[in-house]
Amino acid sequence: MDMPNAIAPAPPPGAAADWTIPQDWASYTLAEHAMWDTLFERQARMLPGRASPAFLEGLDVLRLSKPGIPDFDELSERLHKLTGWRVVAVPGLVPDEDFFRHLANRTFVAGRFIRRPEQIDYLQEPDVFHDVFGHVPMLANPVFADYMQAYGEGGLRSLQYGSLKQLARLYWYTVEFGLVREGGELRIYGAGIVSSFGESRFALEDSSPNRIGFDLERVMRTDYRIDDYQQTYFVIDSYEDLLRRTLETDFAPLYARLARAKDLSTDAVLPSDTVYTLGDQAYARSRKAGAPAT
Repeated sequence: MDMPNAIAPAPPPGAAADWTIPQDWASYTLAEHAMWDTLFERQARMLPGRASPAFLEGLDVLRLSKPGIPDFDELSERLHKLTGWRVVAVPGLVPDEDFFRHLANRTFVAGRFIRRPEQIDYLQEPDVFHDVFGHVPMLANPVFADYMQAYGEGGLRSLQYGSLKQLARLYWYTVEFGLVREGGELRIYGAGIVSSFGESRFALEDSSPNRIGFDLERVMRTDYRIDDYQQTYFVIDSYEDLLRRTLETDFAPLYARLARAKDLSTDAVLPSDTVYTLGDQAYARSRKAGAPAT
């Protein structure tokens, strides 16, 4: 799925050896299509001025505003013409090696199920809205599409170094929860943010989180939250710079340094950081005190 999974079981019944399954688009109910439309409408209203132009352009060129859950075959045809990527359905979280191999082959794996009405604001396992609305528009951007392929290739190499945890942090803080500085303003591009009604505002506008300039090694030392809004977001200068840093880095000595380095907490701020916003962490403190999520 979106994050590498440490367990590597055999594919479930009905799945191919690479864990893909038919999307079976015709089996979606009217209620499931209506849920997509509801989610799409409220995100589309609030993302202009918050989301990176690259994301908004991807929504447009891929015609994701068409009512109902997208048909992966039709979507893949449009996407492949732009950047050579395809979207395939999987039954759930995909083992590490398969996940990386799909990315390296310019194939994005997406869940086919969609959340229920009572899960509209949060669910633990990514659904088709998170995967397709959140991720696929950025795959229409040639530079980011190359970054995703490079990540997959690097992921396959990382397995021999036992550094999956560190590499997963890079995915988390870029692909899932990344910010980019464009025209002197911060914009969101990470799928976990653009697909979340609450975090789309929180990541840019709340006083709670830190917003820190991207540094590859720093990011790969930093823990993250899987159960709530992030306490720190990392800001890239451009997609070109993100790709360049990834391609030019020799990861073998980096993994060796990371193995000796102390992990950093989710709210850490270092003297060497480029700090765009020093967060007050008020939201995180309120959550520890038992306040409900916003």
